Amino acid sequence: MLELNGNSTEIDQSDMISSLKDQSVKSLCSLVYGQEYIAYKDFRSVYHAISGEVIYQVSSQGMNTKAVIDFAKQKGSAIATWTFHQRANALKQVAEYLLERKENYYALAKATGCTRKDAWVDVEGGIGTLFAYSSLVRRELSDETALVEDAWIPLSKNGTFGAKHILTAKSGVAVHIDAFNFPIWGMLEKIAPTLLAGVPCIVKPATEGAELTLAVVKDILASGFLPEGSLQLICGQIYDLFDHLTPQDTVTFTGSASTGQKLRAHPHLNQFSIPFTMEADSVNSAILTEQANDETIDLFVREVFREITTKAGQKCTAIRRAFVPIALIEIVQTRLIEKLKKVVIGDPELEGVTMGALASIKQKLDVTAKVELLQQDAQVIFGSHLRQDFNVQTQHPEKGAFYPPTVLLCMQPNDVKSVHEIEAFGPVVTLMPYQNLAELSDLVARGEGSLVASIVRNIDNNIEQLVAKISPWHGRVHILDAESAKESTGHGSPLPHLVHGGPGRAGGGEELGGLRAVKHYMQRTAIQGSPNAMTQVGHSWTVGSKVFEDRVHPFKKSFDELRVGERLLTARRTVTEADIVNFACLSGDHFYAHMDKISATESLFGDRVAHGYFIVSAAAGLFVDAAEGPVIANYGMDNLRFVEPVKIGDTIQVELTCKQKTPKLLRDTTQKPHGVVVWDIKVKNQRKELVATYDILTLVERSI
Repeated sequence: MLELNGNSTEIDQSDMISSLKDQSVKSLCSLVYGQEYIAYKDFRSVYHAISGEVIYQVSSQGMNTKAVIDFAKQKGSAIATWTFHQRANALKQVAEYLLERKENYYALAKATGCTRKDAWVDVEGGIGTLFAYSSLVRRELSDETALVEDAWIPLSKNGTFGAKHILTAKSGVAVHIDAFNFPIWGMLEKIAPTLLAGVPCIVKPATEGAELTLAVVKDILASGFLPEGSLQLICGQIYDLFDHLTPQDTVTFTGSASTGQKLRAHPHLNQFSIPFTMEADSVNSAILTEQANDETIDLFVREVFREITTKAGQKCTAIRRAFVPIALIEIVQTRLIEKLKKVVIGDPELEGVTMGALASIKQKLDVTAKVELLQQDAQVIFGSHLRQDFNVQTQHPEKGAFYPPTVLLCMQPNDVKSVHEIEAFGPVVTLMPYQNLAELSDLVARGEGSLVASIVRNIDNNIEQLVAKISPWHGRVHILDAESAKESTGHGSPLPHLVHGGPGRAGGGEELGGLRAVKHYMQRTAIQGSPNAMTQVGHSWTVGSKVFEDRVHPFKKSFDELRVGERLLTARRTVTEADIVNFACLSGDHFYAHMDKISATESLFGDRVAHGYFIVSAAAGLFVDAAEGPVIANYGMDNLRFVEPVKIGDTIQVELTCKQKTPKLLRDTTQKPHGVVVWDIKVKNQRKELVATYDILTLVERSI
């Protein structure tokens, strides 16, 4: 949560703010403009979630926020000059460096009340996100500084004028404001796509958990794998940071919807149309379908139980509303309570403890207050601070931020608002019955936008209508049944490849989402011009731009010798009936259009035609140089289209053009240096008509 004027926007923290630094307590530094910065007043104390002892104090008072932004743009902008693969390789090296130091992070996580299992999601889940993004970019993007997003778009009759969309790194900085519940993962999942886009970052962690974020950022900077200024950390308040942002900058926020809305309305952000992406806590749903059998009920209960107890329910994706068919409500609550009775709350250092504490006393007070509000419309049937369902396993439970798993029951969800609007950000869930699909869809929508909903069903249960009705209100829909349960990552697990965000109350953002997240920090620009201009700008040969021909076959040239635009026009080959028959026998493809003269005559082709894959094979026979040379292997084929049929007696010819070159980083030092060459293939008939078009990729040796 972002502090404004020294206080939380939701709970008065004046008792935690001290004017002067306490010399007996560790002060967290910020890592800005190339140095460690420690303030001298306006400190906020942070307490151990288990023991209640002061563990550190935080302040950024006196920091020159404009200098922080200037340092990012003057120094950190160097990352924009790196190629996608250079950025991705650096990110992989950072991930490996952090993984070697993970035990340090686990040790610090104990102060936040986490069990090791809870901390794993934050520590290794966060590092795993770096690996995932690095792999994705190295696999999907070329080794360039800009991304050509689409193919040539002709805008003129003769093809001399057209356009492409390209994405380039914004020349600003990304400000990331993170929540307290995932101090490592929350930071890494934002900076990964930002750095891969070529944009420097300024991270503002929540005060609770900031020690963990600081430890990781210190290690990232110490690794030396990123340019100076590409990552800075502000521990404390941001003061007037927003006032110094420009239209090239972006802001992302994770936290409460109310705080996010206040920040989004900042006049400077609105004046300069500075993008603001919010991922806010939401009242996420779990739905048990009406036809649920005994096995499905157990799956549902298990998923709700896991979301209540993991991280003590402090997840933005946690299940807050559990919708159950009215006929099954009693059995579901009985089974859920039986599982929750086995939970052991206390100090994670003690053997047998399965659930730790909330992140802070402040959070405990907040959850307590929210449960009291929910009780106006729902009945507590298990847990809460009002009952004695649990004994806390620790020496001084009154000093810790412990809150028991709590289940409420709202039997009239149509008649109330609080259960659909109020989120107790802890181990709290409300069970609600529904009678039919229409009622269920309406109840789910009353959450006004959520990050995720889970539908738990029998394998043969058709949920197409339900998915269609609730999808507009969610960033992700998780379908769970006996088949997917074997490997499902679960309701509450955002993944790097998928969108993490949601409409309405959830903020309207799309954190994560594979390459979508990388593109978020880049500017999409339509570039108009000639084919030659497109080739020059995009470093990828465009149809219609100039070509180079040489007596030396392109397959005899090394990666370094090849030029983008180098073309080979092959000899010709006439397709015979024997070609078609032999290919059919070799492949086993005796489709009537190739083999049955009568049926083929009556088809849209009007006669027998050659197999499309024969044309591809015959084309390879025309352009491949058979002798040993620098071409190592065929690496794949993309964008294959069969445009016109090839009939018996037609003659084909191939135009092979070097389209793009990408050097590859060697994983094995015993391998010869090589790169990937993309070749544009156009197969034409004797009338110069295009019959097939595709790209092939080859691995080609490099001289260096």
